[in-house]
Amino acid sequence: MSQIGHNNGPSMAAGTGWRQHCWTKARRELMPNLPIEILRTRVARAKELGLDYKSYASIRATSGHDVIAFLFSSNALRVFPKAPEMPADRLLKLADVTDCHRSVAVHRPLTPAAMLPNQVLDRAFQAPRFTDTWGQTRDQILSQIQADRLPRDGVVVIGDTSQERAWVEAARLAGYVSADQFFAR
Repeated sequence: MSQIGHNNGPSMAAGTGWRQHCWTKARRELMPNLPIEILRTRVARAKELGLDYKSYASIRATSGHDVIAFLFSSNALRVFPKAPEMPADRLLKLADVTDCHRSVAVHRPLTPAAMLPNQVLDRAFQAPRFTDTWGQTRDQILSQIQADRLPRDGVVVIGDTSQERAWVEAARLAGYVSADQFFAR
């Protein structure tokens, strides 16, 4: 339990450094020697998600959890005010993603209602504004994730800009993949 003035820094309890060393060493030794069955399962899961294995493994190792949801930006889906229809290649890629929640944060002046007729998306909501504070951005992203009862460490942002990359840090999400990388052929 934290006390007044505690900054939640590293534990000063005896043996903390040793336990951290042991944990780090055990993780390092385990990674190159994953059983083949686990490796095959993870490769298949990366394929279901439409991610390359390197990206999937990196996100999984960082967050410690499986990817259960994607949060796309309307930029990543190439939906703009002058071109409100999602390109066919994006629709096909999203349709191939299985066992994963798919949301889109829609940048203004577009509205979430314009995105929902797509059968490949589960939820659409208004993206944080460029002028929103860090806390406002965090709260807006988390409110949508929590509305779907998704754990934040299972959500990956697919975006196009540095602002969208910042959503990951603000809401402490699992990771970020650029739209170019995700939609690459």
